[in-house]
Parts: sequence; C-alpha cells; structure tokens
Amino acid sequence: MQKFTFHCPTEVIFGKDSENCTADLIKKYNGHNVLIVFGGGSIKRTGLLDKIITQLKEASLFVSTLGGVQPNPLVSFVNNGVKKALAQNIDFVLAIGGGSVIDTAKAIAHGLQYPTHDIWDIWTKKVKLEKTTPFGSIVTLAAAGSETSDSSVLTNEQTKQKRGLSTPFNRPRFAIMNPELTFTAPKVQKACGCADILMHTLERYFAKEQDNYMTDYIAEGLMKDVIYYAPKMLENPQDYLSHSEIMYCGSLSHNDITGLGRTKDFSVHKFGHELSAKFDATHGASLTTMWASWARYVYKHDVERFCHLGKVLFDISETGEDGAIKTINTLEEFFYRLGLPICISQLTGKILDETELKYLTDMCTDNNSKAIGTFNPLNYEDVYTIFKMANH
Repeated sequence: MQKFTFHCPTEVIFGKDSENCTADLIKKYNGHNVLIVFGGGSIKRTGLLDKIITQLKEASLFVSTLGGVQPNPLVSFVNNGVKKALAQNIDFVLAIGGGSVIDTAKAIAHGLQYPTHDIWDIWTKKVKLEKTTPFGSIVTLAAAGSETSDSSVLTNEQTKQKRGLSTPFNRPRFAIMNPELTFTAPKVQKACGCADILMHTLERYFAKEQDNYMTDYIAEGLMKDVIYYAPKMLENPQDYLSHSEIMYCGSLSHNDITGLGRTKDFSVHKFGHELSAKFDATHGASLTTMWASWARYVYKHDVERFCHLGKVLFDISETGEDGAIKTINTLEEFFYRLGLPICISQLTGKILDETELKYLTDMCTDNNSKAIGTFNPLNYEDVYTIFKMANH
C-alpha cells in the first residue's frame, strides 16, 4: 500500500425506516431552523416530504422548503436558495433526493457562511472555503454518492461551465439511507446511477500508482457487485436486496475508500461535465458516452491493468492488447444493455460538427491551458481526438 490519509466523518444510518430518526439527528448536530432542499414532485407524491416535515415540526424544529432542484444543479438556484435561507435564519440544511439535490444543499450550506459572495466565487476558488453550515441528507437515488463524498458539482448557466469542488467541508453530518426510498425512481435514473457508481470507481482504479492491493480488492468487489445487481434492480423495482446493494455501493464508490493510496484520474468526468453543461445531459449517461473512447485511446499505457480488470469482472481469459480491447468492449456492452448511450449521437441525438467539438475541447482544457487526468495525462489534441472518437 502507498501512503494515504482517509477521513470520512459522515454518520451513516442505513436500512428500512431509517428516516424516522431525522429530527433526532438534526438536533444532535445543533439544528433548529431547517431548510429542506429537494428536486421535483416525487417526494411529494410518495408522501415522504410531508412525513419529514411533520416529524421535524413535532420535534419543535422550524421548517422551510426549497424545491425545484434540476439535474446538473445551477449556480443561480443556489444563490437564490442562500438568500431565502439567510432571511429565515436557517442553521441546518437537509437534502432529500439524489446527488444533484445533495450537491445543491452543500452549496447553500457553504453560501450561508459567505453571504456577500456569489457561490461561483467559491467553486472557482476566488474565495477560500474555510467554514460551512451543518447539513445532512436523506438519499432517494443511489448514484453519485454525494451523501458521503467530499465533492460537489455545480453548473454556471451563464458561462456554460460545470465544475466540481472537493473539500472536507463537503462531507455531510449524516446520511440517511433507506433502500426502499429508491424504489420509485425512474428506471433510466437508476441505470444512470449504476453507471455513475462504476465510473467513480473506475476513475480511481486506473491510476499511475501501483501495489495498492487491498484498495484494488475493494474496488473490484464493488464493481462486481454493481454489475451483478444492477440488472436485477432494473428488472424488479421492489427488490430490496438489489436496491440495498446498489445503494451501499454508491456511497463507497465516492467516499474515497476505493482509491486509497493512489491519485484520482477523473478525465472521463471532465469529458462528461462538458457534455452535460452544453446539452443538459444526465451525468451518468454523459460518462458512458465517453468511457470506451477514453479507454481505447489510453489502454496501451497499462495493458495489463485493463486485462486484469476484464478477468476479474467478466472472466476474460485473453491477454495483451486483445484482452484489453475485449475488456473495454464488454464493459461498453454492459452499459448499452442498461439502456445507456455509448456514443455522442445516442446522448445528444446528433453527430456534432467541428465547431462543437472544438468548443467542448476548449472548455475541457480551459482553452488549452491545462491537461486533464493523471493515469495518462491528456493535452488539447488528446482531448479533441477522444471527443472525435466518441462522435458517431
């Protein structure tokens, strides 16, 4: 094992009816005035929102709500949320939803501590984040793992930039995880969530550092679990076992335990972020659009690594370049069987023109000012070539 530092202070409450302790947890972390952040109307239709509001009010907590969070959460929405929270003296932010809702809650919690600044100033590091407001989550979609991660992603609709921020202040105080609350999520969202879980793990698995065998075993076990249970979950929306396995994998995939002792690559995430920002594409779908093209471009950097992954996940016996290519093809086919896009035209409904490809490349490399990734760092021409490879 290579050296690492790991600290994940989020308290996880997992299992059936775990949401019944929400009020007690908020009080445990000194919350009094609570802002509930959520997305569309699903938690209203299921009765979850009313259930939590009633529970908090019966515990003598003040409750305000902020709905309407979109996929690829927006800076403007966060800034408006901060203003509302400031006016109501909010001292605890509770997210009820998936990754976009939790990321929004994180940003609002940060913004409450910096009321004179646009939240984008924090995301672009013009303002150094040194404190935040306590926040927690009730997870309703297994996907991003934001409930235990140190990262959060926002989209600036004015500049068309989608950027992530990693900081210890992004760790929620608690994560309530009842797999039954994910049953009603649409099938396509569940499929995208499974892709996101796999990709968070793959972005750590392909690293320049070697000899992290325990970390490898954890990552490989998680990916095998997702590949086995994802189809079962999609086939049976009421299957507790498959939903519970996927939900737990989601948190583990992004709390850093699958990458201890090595650097993160996250170049595929960078590709996906630019596609999401420009075309408002679902995050998980943007990743499956780009992964195989990235892999076919970089696999020669570590053929053995790709072959080993194929053997572990799919019992692929071929070695050398044939084994690496078969591994890439097999994982790509898995994504396709989940109903996810594997090229740009399947994601956007069209093949992009040269101007659009150049725009995406410019955004991905900050106008040719930096390379992306660590496994095999990619310059401007590399990035352009990979976008072009996926453009069919």
